[in-house]
Amino acid sequence: MDVLMLSRLQFAAATFFHFLFVPLTLGLSLLIAIMETKYVRSGDEEYKRMAKFWGKLFLINFAIGVVTGITLEFQFGTNWSRYSAYVGDIFGSLLAVEATVAFFLESTFIAVWVFGWKRLSPKAHAVCIWLVAIASNISAFWILAANSFMQHPVGYVIRNGRAELDNFIAIITQKWVVLEFIHTLSGAYVLAGFFVLGISAWHLLRKNQVSFFKKSFRLAAVFTLIFAVFLAINGDLSGKEVAEKQPTKLAAMESLWETTKAAPMYLLQVPDEANEKNSVEAMPVPGALSFLAFGDFGAEVKGLKAFPKEDRPPVLLSFISFRVMVGLGTLFIILAVWVWLKRKDPEQSPLLLRILPWIIPLPYLANEMGWMLAEVGRQPWIVYGMMRTKDAVSPIAVSQVGTTLVAFILVYGLLGAVALYLMMKFARKGPGSSDDAVAAPAGKEVAHA
Repeated sequence: MDVLMLSRLQFAAATFFHFLFVPLTLGLSLLIAIMETKYVRSGDEEYKRMAKFWGKLFLINFAIGVVTGITLEFQFGTNWSRYSAYVGDIFGSLLAVEATVAFFLESTFIAVWVFGWKRLSPKAHAVCIWLVAIASNISAFWILAANSFMQHPVGYVIRNGRAELDNFIAIITQKWVVLEFIHTLSGAYVLAGFFVLGISAWHLLRKNQVSFFKKSFRLAAVFTLIFAVFLAINGDLSGKEVAEKQPTKLAAMESLWETTKAAPMYLLQVPDEANEKNSVEAMPVPGALSFLAFGDFGAEVKGLKAFPKEDRPPVLLSFISFRVMVGLGTLFIILAVWVWLKRKDPEQSPLLLRILPWIIPLPYLANEMGWMLAEVGRQPWIVYGMMRTKDAVSPIAVSQVGTTLVAFILVYGLLGAVALYLMMKFARKGPGSSDDAVAAPAGKEVAHA
């Protein structure tokens, strides 16, 4: 393999591993803030215990996310230096705002929250976790704004042989940013909801601290249903934006080869990329693709053959990631409705309780597939329509990238095993007494696309 492929694999490995921790940080911080607010308003000590218990799991996840996120920034200088030289004026400014605004707010108040249980008033302490949740989501916004520029570059001029910032407001307010931010956060919130539901269900089946986990279950049930529905609505809007701004990605994720009016959507389809066709096409829904893409059953949808081969993304990966993401999103809505209907007395639904712990990995998979579609579907561009990925890689030796790739896999594998062990240990143990302390290292959560 050459430097380009190895650098792609290294960045993909680091990003996919890091993004195992980002969504839970975003969603669980908000749920914990809601729990602690309910404690402050009601005086019910059980909500305080909930904030502490789920807070332990949050902090383990947060700490690993910090470590893995920082290395991503280094790769822009080590593996993708030509990219940084060409668009660093824009990309760097967005990451700088994320660091100076979100990082200091987040890192400061997570430390205050961890060590302030007996030192602050309940209201002041609750404000701290709200600030952590807000800062985490602000951090996500700036990083997603940087990624959105890569997906649909705006607000720049080409000057002195490089892209330079021309309109900062245009970059952070474009429609792509808004949709990507909302979609990513909705996916994170659904993941956090099923995480709480799954662990609560596991304990309810064993009749461990029933009152505690019923309250966690009820809170997560409402939270999950809201964002599962919201995720589907936003996904439809995002698909229409892709159809307008990245028609090659749309054609790849639907494996559409020929430009077609009233384009159908096939429920059973097998791409044959080598021969530029589908080896299987069955159960068509007439005009469905045209309607989903443009809101018009008769609209024309461009096929892959309308674009040069060198401008097409990998079809199979785009196709599979899209269908896995959409299929799981549909499943989440069904499960969220079922959970919501049983929220008042979940222990009377043992089948649901047995299913929910096994569901926990699926939102992780859905989130990863969403990022695979976003990034693989953008290829061969690192900045869509402006800079090709092959032109962005650093002029370094194959041996250098190969060595660091192996090191990343080994170190990240160890970190992942430690994180999984600790989270399973504390999740199975359940909450302790109301006086249990919550302590873990504070730091920075970074999510790169």
